[in-house]
Amino acid sequence: MNIYSSNKLTIVFVILSLAISTEALKRCFTCRSRGDQGSCKDPFKINATMVEMERGVDAVPCASGWCGKFLEGGTTYKDDDYGVATQRLCLQRGPSDDEERCDYTVWNHKKVYMCFCKGDLCNHSPVSATAPLSLIILGLGILLKM
Repeated sequence: MNIYSSNKLTIVFVILSLAISTEALKRCFTCRSRGDQGSCKDPFKINATMVEMERGVDAVPCASGWCGKFLEGGTTYKDDDYGVATQRLCLQRGPSDDEERCDYTVWNHKKVYMCFCKGDLCNHSPVSATAPLSLIILGLGILLKM
């Protein structure tokens, strides 16, 4: 094995390690706001690099990998006085069927509209698995060219 092949293997190893570590690290946005006030409402304009500068919004490690977002209120006169509350959080576990979705459910004895997703900071925007997948494909492509 020459030095050129050794360097290629090192590069492939680093790329695959990054893809695996990215896949293993799951975080969720956590915040809560009501009505037009606060940063948690939709459209959610915070990303991973802005989270440290935004008061009341955090990106926390999530062992289950399942994040959620729910909308509460807006259905009765009492709720409308304060507006709809939006909350983003890490879930202790995902839905029993392991499917990502949005639907009405009961949370703390209240009917809420809740979305479940699995992935790093997925309760911000649609889930995208293209980054880790593209790194794996790139690494395999380099490996096959050797």
